[in-house]
Amino acid sequence: MRVATWNINSLKARLDRLLGWLETAEPDVVCLQELKCADADVPIDALAAAGYETAAWGLGRWNGVAILSRVGIADIRRGLVDQPAFGDETEPRAITATCGPVRVQSLYIPNGRDVADPHFPYKLAFLKALADDVRANAAGDLPFAALGDYNICPTDDDVWDVDEWPGTTHVTKDERDALDAVKAAGLADVYPRALKHPQPFTFWDYRNLDFPKNRGLRIDLALANPAFAAAVTDAYVDRNERKGKGASDHAPLVVDLDL
Repeated sequence: MRVATWNINSLKARLDRLLGWLETAEPDVVCLQELKCADADVPIDALAAAGYETAAWGLGRWNGVAILSRVGIADIRRGLVDQPAFGDETEPRAITATCGPVRVQSLYIPNGRDVADPHFPYKLAFLKALADDVRANAAGDLPFAALGDYNICPTDDDVWDVDEWPGTTHVTKDERDALDAVKAAGLADVYPRALKHPQPFTFWDYRNLDFPKNRGLRIDLALANPAFAAAVTDAYVDRNERKGKGASDHAPLVVDLDL
C-alpha cells in the first residue's frame, strides 16, 4: 500500500500535475493541503475519473485539506476536537478518514508568520489541540498516521542553513516542543530516505533559485502510530515533482506499507 502527503499549493492551478502524478506514482491514499478552493470547487469528477474518492474541506482562496483514496473512504471527520479558531473562523486545516486498512489525517498546520504575530500563538494552540486529538487514534490497533505540512523543521538538520533562520518561525523551541508533544501522544516521525542530496527536504521557496541550490526545509511529515510505523517498507520525497513549470513549492512525501 502506498500513502502520500503533498501540499499542492492550489488544487485548481495544479490539477493537471496532480492527475499526472497519480497516474505515474500510483498512490492508494493521498493527503493534500493548501487546496485554496471551496468545497464546491473541488474537482471531484476529475479525481473520480482517475480512480479516487475524495473527502475535502475548503472555504475559499486560503487553506483547505483533502484526502484522496482508491481503497475506499469512510468515517470522515472535519477539524480537530477543540480546534482553535483564528479570529472568528475555524479554518479548514484538518480532515481525517479511514481508507482501507489505515486511518489518516491530512493536516495543514498554521504557518505562524512571525513570532510577534497573533498567528504564532494560534499555531501553538493548534498543535496543542492536535496532540489531544490524535491520542485516541495513536493508541489504537488500526494503523494511523497524521500527515501533512507541519510548517516546523523538527531539527536543525531539517534546514538548509539554520543560521539563516535566527529567531524565525519553523525553527523555534516553542514550535519544536509543541511538535514533540504531538509525537508524545503516540506518534513517531517516518523519516524519508535521502535521494539526490543528503537531506530529504520537502519544501523549497520559489525565490533565489532555492530549489536548484537545494536550499530547502523538511516541513512535510508523516507521524505514525506503532501499527502504521511497523508496516513501513520505504519512505522518500518525490523531488521530481518540484521540478518544471507550474510546480508546487512542496514535493510529495511517499510512504510504502506492507498492508
